[in-house]
Amino acid sequence: MEKTYDVVIIGSGPAGLSAGLYAGRARLNTLILEKEKAGGQIVTTEEIENYPGSIEDPTGPKLIARMVEQVDSFGVERKTDEIKEINLEDKIKVVKGDKGEYKAKSVIVATGAKPRLLGAKGEKELTGKGVSYCATCDAAFFQDFDVYVIGGGDTAVEESLFISKFARKVTIVHRRDELRAAKSIQEKAFKNDKIDFIWNTEVKEIKGDGIVESMILRNRETGEEKEIVANEEDGMFGIFVMVGYIPQTELFKGTIDMDDRGYIIGDENMNTNISGVFVAGDCRKKSLRQVVTATSDGAISAIQAEKYIENNFGE
Repeated sequence: MEKTYDVVIIGSGPAGLSAGLYAGRARLNTLILEKEKAGGQIVTTEEIENYPGSIEDPTGPKLIARMVEQVDSFGVERKTDEIKEINLEDKIKVVKGDKGEYKAKSVIVATGAKPRLLGAKGEKELTGKGVSYCATCDAAFFQDFDVYVIGGGDTAVEESLFISKFARKVTIVHRRDELRAAKSIQEKAFKNDKIDFIWNTEVKEIKGDGIVESMILRNRETGEEKEIVANEEDGMFGIFVMVGYIPQTELFKGTIDMDDRGYIIGDENMNTNISGVFVAGDCRKKSLRQVVTATSDGAISAIQAEKYIENNFGE
């Protein structure tokens, strides 16, 4: 007889693992599917200071390893497979991957979001080594250092204001000649003595031996290039890339309701517009995307999935 899981969780970042932990503890027959490796974005984070209790070995990989160990201890199945096709409207949900087909009474979508990259040479190599995509996570590490924020929208300017509480100086580098952020946010940035601006400019290359030491900027109007070099005493500077995130929700377009940016819409109980389908983590429309909110989403989604199964399958 073909197996039908109680819960299939798509994604194994903090949201998916938290959902798996709660589902496993509830003795639900649970499967977590991940296309690559467990952890999501957090496995590229060297230090985590803002996750409660993460004091000893506070690195992304160590935190995820502990989460995975917890999930495994409750008998949750984990498989590596990339999902290519879904049927979520029927009572028994079906997700199909490269390696197999999986049936479930409920599904939790925890596919996350990825930062939009600049595409500059050296960017990937120096991510987590001076290049960051999260001011809330990493701004404190740049206390009294120079920081460059790449972008000109609401997030870039808001995060620049936040980073200015820590950094010696913040320079916003924007590819246009004016900011796209709301006027009220712009006014705060222009009034901040610690924030400067470089206009009509893009990052061509980020350089450094294991840490950000310099970057090459290119003026989009003149084509002129110049190299920004770290202060000799500091030996490094920070680069915060704030040009947007890409929710990993393409598979669900046309099936699950989303906002205009592709984030899945869920209520406070993580319900989507489809009965028995829940959402958790960074792929969800919400105001704060952090490990702590992802794990909260995961816990809620699993508890709600348990209630859904009890009410709809008589268990």
